[in-house]
Amino acid sequence: MSTVSWITARGLFGRRRFLMLLPLPLVLVGLAVLCRALRVDPGQWAPPVLVGLGLAVVLPVVALIVGTGVLGAEIDDGTLVHILTKPLPRWQIVLPKLAVAAAVSAGTVAVPLYVAGVLADSVRLGLALAAASALGALAYSALFLALSLVTRRPVLLGLVYVLIWEGLLGNFVSGTKVLSIQQWVIALADRMAPTELLSTTVSVPVAAVLTALVSVGFTVLAIDRLRSFSVAGETS
Repeated sequence: MSTVSWITARGLFGRRRFLMLLPLPLVLVGLAVLCRALRVDPGQWAPPVLVGLGLAVVLPVVALIVGTGVLGAEIDDGTLVHILTKPLPRWQIVLPKLAVAAAVSAGTVAVPLYVAGVLADSVRLGLALAAASALGALAYSALFLALSLVTRRPVLLGLVYVLIWEGLLGNFVSGTKVLSIQQWVIALADRMAPTELLSTTVSVPVAAVLTALVSVGFTVLAIDRLRSFSVAGETS
């Protein structure tokens, strides 16, 4: 498993797509620093920066880029064949790749969210945002990794979920928030550091249970889907 993790990390950091991870976190930190320097009231800038940008855009987009890349790129360029020819159970391929995707996504997002949370309110809020976003990164990564094995257009479907379901419908249809990873992250962060800067209608128990179910469920789906791949790299 360590070999698969190393190959995945090396391939991920060696591709141009990794450079796509940097601008959004930098923008997040830059806006937080600018607002703090200008002494803008945190009640005015924190919700749109922390939630509207950090949790609604940076976290899912970074997880989408990484999650669809750890296996999707290997499917596209045919290198997945070399992995499938190894005498490894499919879970020993999926789990290391999921771990790398979740770790890279969490690390890329948690640090700027921590900085922004500290600037907006306190160290406690920064730690809560970092911890909750790490859990959200795991759920997003499991979802997007499974999509890369289920469809040939995982990025498109991922964007539909993030932009349409979580973004558009989430703002106008309150019932969709229950099935929104973004809202689960907000609920968990608000539970760890209660503040008026974060608000959601999703309860903490629901958020915790659904985060676990999505993480485990889509991981199982990815493992099962990979079993259906032939040596040629195509699904049967």
